[in-house]
Amino acid sequence: MDMIKYIKIDENSRVPKYKQIVDSIIYNISIGNLQMNQKIPSINMFSEDFYISRDTVEKAYNILKERKVISSIKGKGYYITRTNLVSKTNILFLINKLSPYKMTTFNSFVNSIGANSNTDLLIYHCDETLFLNLLEKNKDDYDYYVIMPHFKTEDLKHVSYTEEVVKAIKKIPKDKLVIMDNIKLGMDGQIVEIYQDFEEDIYNALKEGLSKIANYEKLILIYPEKAVYPYPRRILRGFRKFCVEYSINFEILNEVYDDMILKKGDLFITIEESDLVSLVKQIRDSKYTLGENIGIISYNDTPLKELLGITVVSTDFKVMGESASRMIMNNEKGTTKVPFNFIDRNSI
Repeated sequence: MDMIKYIKIDENSRVPKYKQIVDSIIYNISIGNLQMNQKIPSINMFSEDFYISRDTVEKAYNILKERKVISSIKGKGYYITRTNLVSKTNILFLINKLSPYKMTTFNSFVNSIGANSNTDLLIYHCDETLFLNLLEKNKDDYDYYVIMPHFKTEDLKHVSYTEEVVKAIKKIPKDKLVIMDNIKLGMDGQIVEIYQDFEEDIYNALKEGLSKIANYEKLILIYPEKAVYPYPRRILRGFRKFCVEYSINFEILNEVYDDMILKKGDLFITIEESDLVSLVKQIRDSKYTLGENIGIISYNDTPLKELLGITVVSTDFKVMGESASRMIMNNEKGTTKVPFNFIDRNSI
């Protein structure tokens, strides 16, 4: 077949032969040597022509089939079935949950990375088993793997990683790996890491708002201990550190209770959206006025919070996505800390 003359296999290369086959076929499609619906050699023929094991060729063909670059027709053979997008950079974006701020990061990344990339979004819901299965299923399919590692234990405690998670991530070539948001994995070597420091970030942001916070009698953090998607306990450590260092009277609650006892001079920090909504409703039904004699600071900014005038402490999720795309496009390695800010609005 004519196709054989275009395929290049380097016997001295450290790149696995199955990957050389995949890359060579994709390259020749991208430059027009291979056309839509063109028949390609069978696994046995390819194996014989290049003196490569049948298993190696089959592995390459299976990857191409998963990417829908080729398909097999029973009794007829293999054909090229996709010529668009194959020259693009394929990226897997793996996040722990769907939320407005996670989607801000994702959309920022997609918009910044440009039209020459194809980004697939998968959610693993903080579940270790689901994460491992998704990574195994897609381990050879992408040029880059952007991962936000956040997991939960059986009793709904947050953990940054498990031994199995670290093992699985370390199987990804370092030049393809982007760790985002939470970098407590202990990864060695030159990779891309873009993160927020949960303990220091809330401490510094509250310090930035100290002049406003000091006007209140008590600072109350609503930290959801049993959230379906748990939050890093480093948030608690940073909050306590701030309150102790600046002699702030404080309390930590698990949730906003129905018919919460509200007092003049209370300043709440909410993390969950549902707690924010419940608290705003209760304040509106009370004798207090939000932003005057009772206050709210919300954790993680969203467009709706901005519209409603809710003061926030928040990572710049747009910058997080833009930083990841820039480092991929420029082939940069290293660690980047994302800005975390106190944004003063009308709720304190």
